[in-house]
Amino acid sequence: MKTLDLALIGNCTIGALVDARANIVWSCFPRFDGDPVFCSLLRDHGDSGFYAIDLADYQRSEQHYVDNTAILVTCLYDRHGGAVEITDYAPRFGQYGRMFRPMTLVRRVRRICGSPRLTVRLRPACANGEGRPEITHGSNHVRYVGSTLTLRLTTDASLTALLQETPFFLEDTITLLLGADESVHEAVGEVGRRFLEETTQYWREWVRVLAIPFEWQEAVIRATITLKLNTYDDTGAIIAAMTTSIPEAADSGRNWDYRYCWLRDAYFVVNALTRLGATRTLERYLGYIVNIAASAGGGPLQPVYGIDGRASLHETEVPALPGYRGMGPVRIGNQAFRQVQHDVYGLTVLAATHMFFDQRLTRRGDEALFQRLEPLGELARASHDQPDAGLWELRGSARVHTFSSVMCWAACDRLGLIARRLGLAGRAAYWQAQAGAIHETICRRAWNETRGTFVSTFGGDAMDASLLLLAEVGFLNAGDPRFAATVAAVERDLRRGDFIFRYIEKDDFGEPENAFLVCTFWYINALATLDRRAEARVLFEKLLACRNAHGMLAEHIDPKSGEQWGNFAQTYSMVGLINAAIRLSIGWDEAF
Repeated sequence: MKTLDLALIGNCTIGALVDARANIVWSCFPRFDGDPVFCSLLRDHGDSGFYAIDLADYQRSEQHYVDNTAILVTCLYDRHGGAVEITDYAPRFGQYGRMFRPMTLVRRVRRICGSPRLTVRLRPACANGEGRPEITHGSNHVRYVGSTLTLRLTTDASLTALLQETPFFLEDTITLLLGADESVHEAVGEVGRRFLEETTQYWREWVRVLAIPFEWQEAVIRATITLKLNTYDDTGAIIAAMTTSIPEAADSGRNWDYRYCWLRDAYFVVNALTRLGATRTLERYLGYIVNIAASAGGGPLQPVYGIDGRASLHETEVPALPGYRGMGPVRIGNQAFRQVQHDVYGLTVLAATHMFFDQRLTRRGDEALFQRLEPLGELARASHDQPDAGLWELRGSARVHTFSSVMCWAACDRLGLIARRLGLAGRAAYWQAQAGAIHETICRRAWNETRGTFVSTFGGDAMDASLLLLAEVGFLNAGDPRFAATVAAVERDLRRGDFIFRYIEKDDFGEPENAFLVCTFWYINALATLDRRAEARVLFEKLLACRNAHGMLAEHIDPKSGEQWGNFAQTYSMVGLINAAIRLSIGWDEAF
């Protein structure tokens, strides 16, 4: 049975998910939102869409990442004492003054001991799993010619064995480079070795400068690398997850395509990475979002865009892929691009605020950038008391959501701070006045006197987990009794065992069955804010135990079985882990 016990490799151009037996079960080319060339994660049977290295008489496997890298090593053992080591990675390193990150997956297969016998089965799919590419070959390569993309495998292995999928004894090491339809002018084994050394050095240097907390270092490092792998270097966009249509719960129909850039998710990612010192991701994302805002021409922002900045993400179903464990539908595109979600204005301004206050950044915010941000503030001012789909993207209803209104307040509040920083006294007074008016409205209309708590919608009485962020974004002071009361109400209404649900009301698909993982991390941070650190640490350790074998989390979790569901690897969840670790860890000066 398929599971999400998968490892992620990539290079910020492409990514791939690898299972415990070194099968590449998911990878899109030529970029994250491209054609799923390897798509066996979403179908149990089929004659294409997989990349397997099968060991005859297989007995067991072991798998690990090379320390502080995105390089995966899988060791396969047979029943006769034979073993092979498979090293999987996507090249990424500095070269000629720029970052080399080709559309390439590299597999190096090395004999460890005995007489291992292998079969390499490389069968890419095309057209969203509906077809197989035409195959041609030369003396040292195989070309897979699809309708929109041609891939080339360059290798020093036997082409006959590859093309006919015949078993062969591995004597030493073979290298397989799968990427663009371009000639490799060096010995492929030497290329694979050099790329491996350079990529190892890149990741270790990148990790070395991270400002990680003292405790839970391994977990934070893996989460941080995972976030980095979900960034698309070419434009600065950040995808929510590598996959599409992993259901949020079994047979729920809650199957969505997450291979796009949600402005909300991206803000949380860059905020976490910046706290760790990885500021370049923030700078590239700000370039992406400034271009998006410019393209909007002062009009409303969408909640989600393509990684190339395109606005239309028309949603269709793919009949050729039956879905994860057969639980379709598989969707390409995401209709959320048509939704109204007013929190996007605050989240965009929050991300840009770093440019005016963080002196580490190469590009600093100036008055010109401030003037480009002000129209977003005006949209926030006009939208703060208007209905929308909310951050949970309800498809069948629109209400005035408290979180959206709080983010509209945040847009105006931060614009006031930025204006004061720039010495623009008049604009600072204007934006602080707008923020004050919105704050008063939220406190009046989102506070439920009967329940004694803030609630999820104006005039409502239900709770949702985003209310746990009221202190995090500065809307309430940590010591405000209204915050403690709101956290207590979330505990009563939304906690199920060790997990916090995002909400429990019925939506377009019925009652939620599984917990949204980041909500529990928000709860942990709220406990720490309320000086309930001992409780928070115990719960945090329990969530760490929920990670898969490679330290990764999906979007949802079954509160009874602990099984992960939803798209993978989910940036929201990994951000939650990082922020909670930073909040709860003892300081380096306390450790010795």
